[in-house]
Amino acid sequence: MSRIGKKSVALPSGVSATVSGQKIEVKGPKGTLNFTATDDISIVVANDEVSVEPRSKSKRARQQWGMSRTCIQNLVTGVTDGFKKELEINGVGYRAQMQGNTLKLSLGLSHEVNFEVPAGITVTTPKNTQILVEGIDSQLVGQVAANIREWRKPEPYKGKGIKYKDEYIFRKDGKKK
Repeated sequence: MSRIGKKSVALPSGVSATVSGQKIEVKGPKGTLNFTATDDISIVVANDEVSVEPRSKSKRARQQWGMSRTCIQNLVTGVTDGFKKELEINGVGYRAQMQGNTLKLSLGLSHEVNFEVPAGITVTTPKNTQILVEGIDSQLVGQVAANIREWRKPEPYKGKGIKYKDEYIFRKDGKKK
């Protein structure tokens, strides 16, 4: 039995959910998100709660049960609070700045990197060594942050590169004499 799937998702005030077939749409103060579940589970909205149940005892239905409940919880969290990823830039001369809808990154390459920010995501740079990626879609926020980090991953010797704020970089010793 799924421990996560058994719990129902509470809908806070100001958030509404509608189900049509296998598709659930959640509306809240920050916007509207939807999720399409597989045919292995059923979604029910009642008493300001969304509950997810498997339709059979198959392995696939049990796998989809907890995952679908978590995806619905992410929809509710996204339309109420939103999601945020913080990135830090370490290295001499490494910096970032926003210009319109483009993030300009100086990362020690022979050219400046211009990263186009997709719709639905806001990227800000409070300092020139800090990047904030915010939005209502959990998957999109994480993907944009990963795409930015991909340009210069942190290296283990000096720690130079783009890293998540809470990420630990395993450091190595340099050459021994």
